[in-house]
Amino acid sequence: MKPAGQEMQLPPRGLSRLAAAMYVGVSPTKFDELVLDGRMPGARRIDGRKVWDVRELDLCFDDLPRDADVTPVGGSWDDR
Repeated sequence: MKPAGQEMQLPPRGLSRLAAAMYVGVSPTKFDELVLDGRMPGARRIDGRKVWDVRELDLCFDDLPRDADVTPVGGSWDDR
């Protein structure tokens, strides 16, 4: 048994906007763009709070194109 006061630590399933952006490796502003254009999922609501489901983030992330799938703009492979 665990000593009193030690809780089991579970990873969150729902992430805040900032945490969701960090999870997929982009800024919050870029994350908002990805949500608006459908490349990332919309938020779910828990009362007045918006949360993003990590499982849905994973599925959308898996659907993003890879470098080999994209033609470079202006002939450069620099991060955008």
